[in-house]
Amino acid sequence: MFDLNAIQGAKAWLLAGFLASSIVVSPAGAQSAAPAVAPATAAAPSRYEPNRFPRRADMYYRGVWGIESPGVKLVESGEIIRFTYHVLDADKAKALNDKKFEPSLVDPQAGVKLVIPSMDQVGQLRQVSTPEAGRSYWMAFSNQGRRVKHGDHVSVVIGQFRADGLIVE
Repeated sequence: MFDLNAIQGAKAWLLAGFLASSIVVSPAGAQSAAPAVAPATAAAPSRYEPNRFPRRADMYYRGVWGIESPGVKLVESGEIIRFTYHVLDADKAKALNDKKFEPSLVDPQAGVKLVIPSMDQVGQLRQVSTPEAGRSYWMAFSNQGRRVKHGDHVSVVIGQFRADGLIVE
């Protein structure tokens, strides 16, 4: 009834045809079946970090206050926020280290105003010595309850000095 050789030959041709079509069609099919490029919002976070300040703000801090590189960073598991700056002109930067001014860190997003804690044996966690050009200085604000978070935009106020838009690192 059935020719066994003919059936096996037909199977071989079908298998060969299937394999040949999958090889030829596969690259074209893979290209057309590839998903569209995901929008930038769905992509992995970028390692790009923008400058902390616009050029104009940097020139302002240098010219008026004699400092550069003001920055805020979470330290001690977020319980403390350290404000740092580098002094270029000691005379202009005196106000930042003046004891009579009470520094504060304001975070409008969190709705808080942080102050520098005073410890019994140490005193305030800030440097109050006369600033020297070429040196970096710091002060630490208590972030009890960790209300200020990484990425928040904050302001540091010391007397007439005000640094707005600092990004918490």
